[in-house]
Amino acid sequence: MVSERMKGLGTARSVIRELFEYGKVRAAQVGAENVFDFSIGNPSVPSPAAVNETAIRLLREQPDLIHAYTSAQGAQDARQRFADSLNRRFGAHYTADRFYLTVGAAASLCCVLNGLSCPGDEFVVFAPYFPEYKVFIEGAGATMVLIPPEIDAFQINFDAFQQAVTPHTKGVLVNSPNNPSGVVYSKKTLERLAAILTEKSREYGHPIYLISDEPYREIVYTGVEVPWVPHIYRDTIVCYSFSKSLSLPGERAGYVLVPQEVTEGDDVYAAVAGAGRSLGYVCAPSLFQQVTSLCCDMTSDIRVYEENRNLLVSSLREMGYHVVEPGGAFYLFPRTLEPDDRAFSERAKKLDLLIVPGSGSGAPGHVRISYCVQTETIRRALPKFQALADSYK
Repeated sequence: MVSERMKGLGTARSVIRELFEYGKVRAAQVGAENVFDFSIGNPSVPSPAAVNETAIRLLREQPDLIHAYTSAQGAQDARQRFADSLNRRFGAHYTADRFYLTVGAAASLCCVLNGLSCPGDEFVVFAPYFPEYKVFIEGAGATMVLIPPEIDAFQINFDAFQQAVTPHTKGVLVNSPNNPSGVVYSKKTLERLAAILTEKSREYGHPIYLISDEPYREIVYTGVEVPWVPHIYRDTIVCYSFSKSLSLPGERAGYVLVPQEVTEGDDVYAAVAGAGRSLGYVCAPSLFQQVTSLCCDMTSDIRVYEENRNLLVSSLREMGYHVVEPGGAFYLFPRTLEPDDRAFSERAKKLDLLIVPGSGSGAPGHVRISYCVQTETIRRALPKFQALADSYK
């Protein structure tokens, strides 16, 4: 006998992964150049040259040390570099002992959720959201409470949020820049959220933690600012990944930051570390602890993402699609041309145009377009988007 829940998770991929796998099969059938795969968020720009150079240097200089175990929470020098970087950038005063290094943001979220969750706890998530949040939250033994989207701008639906917060609310997840919409929460939005959380924490007599999932923090476009959330709400825990900023999704490098200001912060950090131990997330890959910490002030050249965004937004709007302009990340989340986003995605699939239905992200009637591809791929895909629109006329 096996866990039926785990068997179900193992046999039913996310719709994003299903499309990605379909795209590989279809490319073998008709040629990769004839399949327009906008399904998955694989960065299309290379890592900064210093990333590979640093890895090679470390392998040459420390061949007997670089593959060794580090402390469970990560090497002290790597954690200190991350602290120093954030302190320089945000005027903070973090220390190495508040960082827990992980295998990407997914592991960071799982460590935090498992560390915080007690029986009966709920975590609030704002649609549109990354579908794996539900898996992570339920895997921690908690319940996900979904707030429907505010579809005009994809900021927070505060009317629904205030009604959803209860004494069972342990935490709230925010993801800005957002996957799948690309929208960045404004400072005004975050300040209003912080005010509500402060009021509710006081009313219920326990902290409500804000978990800021930030793998896209550095991927923002001209004139857009991503507020540093811990400066806005004291009880913020940060989950970060270098998968997008340094184009390293396959290396699975990230961290949890539990700032000193967090209520019961020592206990929270200990619980995160305990969850890491329980889940087997101890000693993140040692080579990339060092590489990412030595390169953490760098970012891949994201100019092509902004070019791609501008091309897609202007072109799709001309074709009649309704699009909220993304401020960051590399996703577009237009409305579908019929109510059933899954049927819309299937119709696109017949044109070898692979786009992800938004129902799995809590926002039916939308699709996600991942535009971290070559600009020429988008140009060649535009007739497919036009054909898709024409099929509804």
